[in-house]
Amino acid sequence: MSRTLTLKKIEPVTPDTHRLWFEKPDDLDYTPGQAIDLALDRDNWREEKRPFTPVSLPGEDTLQFVIKSYPDHNGVTEQIGRMQPGDRILIDDPWGAISDEGPGWFIAGGAGVTPFVAILRQRLEERGTLSGSTLIFSNKTEKDIILRDTFDAMPGLKTVYTVTGDPDPSPGIETRRIDRAFLADHVDPKTGRFYVCGPEPMIEDVVKALKDLGVGDSRIVVEDLD
Repeated sequence: MSRTLTLKKIEPVTPDTHRLWFEKPDDLDYTPGQAIDLALDRDNWREEKRPFTPVSLPGEDTLQFVIKSYPDHNGVTEQIGRMQPGDRILIDDPWGAISDEGPGWFIAGGAGVTPFVAILRQRLEERGTLSGSTLIFSNKTEKDIILRDTFDAMPGLKTVYTVTGDPDPSPGIETRRIDRAFLADHVDPKTGRFYVCGPEPMIEDVVKALKDLGVGDSRIVVEDLD
């Protein structure tokens, strides 16, 4: 079922990422981590649907997304970054995506971190702590780290940030790719679930590295696109 939503507010999160607040329909229900296909409600764009994951929780009054724009693509995300309050979007019913299967290691690249936002927020709301969970988050530069303050403020959550295109980040931030050697230094392959989300090549590389470290298929959670 298609719904039309109106943008209430838009704010920058990083130089090329924005947080957007929309009016939330009363009949819209979703599970943290699910995706929603979104299109701009304007001529020549209504059929250009793209999946995005809400960072808001189902019980909140607004539907919120954090969306990275790619100006060189001349596409949907570029247009989203230019939206103004009062602009409208079209959304379909929630579907698939990534599900919460318990504490563990959340491994993300760039905008791939967004499904983890609502999952971690929901678990924190239910349990009061994220003890036993670690976020491993790769970006190009330190300024590209999405919602860093939010993650750092989550009680019990351990964070490991790494940047691959920033030669001189702040102390405590790694500068390595998330590969087998990196994971061997930061995870315990014998415990917890391993959630992986990001660009497809990264997901493939990380999943292979985890399996090389002895993590079984049943403990690796990736996006369900069905």
